[in-house]
Amino acid sequence: MRIALAQINPTVGDVAGNAELIRHAIERARAAGARLVVFPELAIIGYPPKDLLLKPAAVDQCEQAVEALAQDCVGITAVIGLPIRSDKPAGRSLYNAAAICRDGRVVGHHRKHLLPTYDVFDERRYFEPGPRIDLTELDGVKLGVSICEDLWNDAETFTRQLYHDNPVDELAGAGAELFINCSASPFVVRKHAFRLKLMANVARKHRIPMVYCNQVGGNDELVFDGNSCVLDANGEIIAHAKAFEEDLLICDVPINNTPGLKPADFTRPVLHNVYDALVLGLRDYVRKCGFNKIVMGLSGGIDSAVSCAIAVAAIGADNVRGVGMPSRYSSGGSIDDARALADNLGIQFDVIPIEPAHNAMEGMLADAFEGTEPGVTEENIQARLRGNIMMALSNKTGALLVTTGNKSEMAVGYCTLYGDMCGGFSVLVDVPKTMVYDLARWINDDPDSPLKQQFGGITIPVDTITKPPSAELRPGQTDQDSLPEYDVLDAIIERYVEREQSTRQIIDETGSDAAVVQRIARLIDINEYKRKQAAPGLKITGRAFGFGRRMPIAQRYDSNAVIRLSPDSPA
Repeated sequence: MRIALAQINPTVGDVAGNAELIRHAIERARAAGARLVVFPELAIIGYPPKDLLLKPAAVDQCEQAVEALAQDCVGITAVIGLPIRSDKPAGRSLYNAAAICRDGRVVGHHRKHLLPTYDVFDERRYFEPGPRIDLTELDGVKLGVSICEDLWNDAETFTRQLYHDNPVDELAGAGAELFINCSASPFVVRKHAFRLKLMANVARKHRIPMVYCNQVGGNDELVFDGNSCVLDANGEIIAHAKAFEEDLLICDVPINNTPGLKPADFTRPVLHNVYDALVLGLRDYVRKCGFNKIVMGLSGGIDSAVSCAIAVAAIGADNVRGVGMPSRYSSGGSIDDARALADNLGIQFDVIPIEPAHNAMEGMLADAFEGTEPGVTEENIQARLRGNIMMALSNKTGALLVTTGNKSEMAVGYCTLYGDMCGGFSVLVDVPKTMVYDLARWINDDPDSPLKQQFGGITIPVDTITKPPSAELRPGQTDQDSLPEYDVLDAIIERYVEREQSTRQIIDETGSDAAVVQRIARLIDINEYKRKQAAPGLKITGRAFGFGRRMPIAQRYDSNAVIRLSPDSPA
């Protein structure tokens, strides 16, 4: 059967615009001779729609749009994701569904059965689980349609299953001859390899081919990588769509265990995937929010350099403006490195010294600070002056202010509220410092780097990569005055934040210094209030700071606490 996988980039809430994307894909699929075209999960409204689903008018628009699209489905069948209303008197009022459109009308719906409520997913807030498993028939072939999470409960893949039933197993038991999965699966480093393993296990176990259509594009904090694909009944990949790009993948899917042809190798290095995810996520945030330009501070450091390179890749050098804001503590090399970066990338670069404002602030606060020693407060004043300047430029020009802090800094609070944290979006907020350095070297050196191909030579100045990292807020300052080496720090953060390990477990398993581990864990815990006020940013790891990690601010949890009841405690 010839099937088209329409890997589209919907804008959340833009029902009319998304309908046009779907209509165009239906026309192209029909012209290519496809009998079936499959779209991603909730394609008509975009994923994740969040509380737009609480607006009855939004649901009405979705249903009306799909009814209209069904009229175009003549000579082809389309599977289109949308929210539909439940007719049950109890439970949530909506289903996450896929409409089956053919012969000019909607002939049926498949309802999502497994509703994730972990990490960034909160589907039980809006949806009721689908009440039953059923099949759709096309050209004599029984299709088992599932939606995203319905696929993610395979006993052979997961050591602990999250759900008590398995919709895909039920579809196979009902006689499905071809699996169809409509998905909106966000990008996470190394996730696609796991997806392929999962789909291969399912296809091989049931001896049924698998068609997987995933959304692509950035929506707020999430980036969807596409990577739609088709596997035959042996679990072999026979067709694979592009990564991080819209695509219409046409595949003649073998039924009844007929072997297919394996395509060329599609695997890509981790850093290439991370780079593409960051570029796509930033580009779509700018585009979908209605911005045209980006402004950011350039300190001469590694974080602002990588952020700026990604911004240029996302929206072009003519639309990016860098600003250097030296103080009395800034080294000459820092401003030189910032200017060299701007020259390499071909962007506008302005220098606005903060010394006049810094002097004025010191004079204004002299009486109030009398009798105290200079310290972090005075350092933060400099950062906040820079934040004020950048916000002023953003307000005046209408450009999006992009912040440049990384995950390591955000974890331990090595950032200043209303200073370097000012901005509308953050590119590196889920990128550990060690990976920032890896990205810089990849951008400069790898022949597959788009910026290497575009500019030919070195993009990020070598001194920016090799010099000790520093906030330059006091004489001779380096990050390692107050933090361990970044490879040590990032290893602790990865275990404490992403794996939820206790400090004792980290110490025992890594042999790390106990005082260092406990101090870093404490810094992570007490800086939650800062992260709650941070700009939204792109998620690329399994556990990002953002709406998927919901930690209390006012709390005193201690993973090392030994709980002992006093003798007078009641039994």
